[in-house]
Amino acid sequence: MEKRRIHFTFGVVYGTSTKKLKKILGIVKDIFNEIELADIDRVHFKEFGDFSLNFEVAYYIGTGDYNKYMDVQQEINFALKEQFEKEGIEFAYPTQTIFVNK
Repeated sequence: MEKRRIHFTFGVVYGTSTKKLKKILGIVKDIFNEIELADIDRVHFKEFGDFSLNFEVAYYIGTGDYNKYMDVQQEINFALKEQFEKEGIEFAYPTQTIFVNK
């Protein structure tokens, strides 16, 4: 295998502004421009999830080597975390609100 296709998703909190949601698309594309082995296929704001606004990313890596794939995915993850921190964008995680009546 000379090339591997990778697909991953991530979610941001519902309080994220539309302006920042649109900016995320550019952030992801810019990250891929800096990674030698990875070629982005697409990035989309996919859906309104139960607890997050979900994005989907698909890309190709120019090797079938699993360790190199994991190195690239790790680099992408660190870059996303770093850029989101700079922009004040928060990743979402499952939450639940419980109301108690007295």
